[in-house]
Amino acid sequence: MKLSATSSRLVHKLKFTEMDSSLTKSVHINNVNEMDYESFIEVFGNVIEHCSLCAAAVWRYRPFKDVRQVHEEICKFVDELPEAGREGILRSHPDLAGRLAGLGLLTDESKREQAAAGLGHLTPEEIARIQEMNAQYRKQFGFPFVICARQNKKEAILEGLKTRIKNSPQAELAKGIAEVKKICYLRLLDIVEHEGIESRL
Repeated sequence: MKLSATSSRLVHKLKFTEMDSSLTKSVHINNVNEMDYESFIEVFGNVIEHCSLCAAAVWRYRPFKDVRQVHEEICKFVDELPEAGREGILRSHPDLAGRLAGLGLLTDESKREQAAAGLGHLTPEEIARIQEMNAQYRKQFGFPFVICARQNKKEAILEGLKTRIKNSPQAELAKGIAEVKKICYLRLLDIVEHEGIESRL
């Protein structure tokens, strides 16, 4: 379906600004509430990594009061998924400093987030260590280690890998989803105006 002229301009603006994370994205919540379904998916489809279904599920709840309500509705949808669905959300995330990063195949969001954590400047030894720990974690739990990279540096990520692998599968599923929600909130703040709204989790 063809996007409306207004929606197309908004999507173009967002695509342009996301190329430079130093630029301020200033989409007002009123603009969000005016988006048609296709535009909403185009703009918010990756606030949960590779899971546009989450955005699709909450479009119906417009109008939103603010960005926090968008986040709350997405979190509600995620929480109501069966265990297999929540595991699937975790599996949609890339390994930190993993194969996709090495091949340059990360989404723009993941690329910026991993860079913010200092994962773009690892030594070969550090890369090997993280990849080995990632593999051990994935083998044990069946999904990748997920952490909000923008709130952590490489030392904290390594420590998290070391300690969280000792958790039960149920505890790690819950922890991983909690980190997904943090990632989602920060991605939403990258898109929607949030003056006067708490930006820290």
